[in-house]
Amino acid sequence: MSAIHMQKLPNGTLAPNDNEAQDYLRKLKTGQDVQVKVTRQRNYLFHRKWYALLQYAFDLWQPVESQTRHGIVPEKSFDRFRKDVTILAGFYTATYRLNGGVRIEARSISFASMSADEFEDLYSKSINVILRLVLKDVTEDELRRDVEDMVLSFA
Repeated sequence: MSAIHMQKLPNGTLAPNDNEAQDYLRKLKTGQDVQVKVTRQRNYLFHRKWYALLQYAFDLWQPVESQTRHGIVPEKSFDRFRKDVTILAGFYTATYRLNGGVRIEARSISFASMSADEFEDLYSKSINVILRLVLKDVTEDELRRDVEDMVLSFA
């Protein structure tokens, strides 16, 4: 078995979270040593909260007007905004390109790719990026409150 799901109880002990975990633990002999790797499960609502933060900032973001380049008119893109915030928050990979340049890509935020602790760090650093580059006249407390209000309105 690769993983079982446990839950921390108020007394500080871990208990099986489902029948599969119970069955697995039942098969262990009393006193048997086991090695445990603890990984906090990501919270889906917190994931939605990060997207609410980004959507709020994106809606208020006004890109610098630029001229067309080679006949192409740039568009405001939420997907690009999301990736840029992720990169500027320090969550990226850098790879060499064929021409010798370096390509910076946003790390995946999928549940399988990012732990709960990393995601909480991403959320906090995303707030810093947004306050520094997008919402310069908003305090962190105001931003957090507005995002909480948005998340509550979804429910």
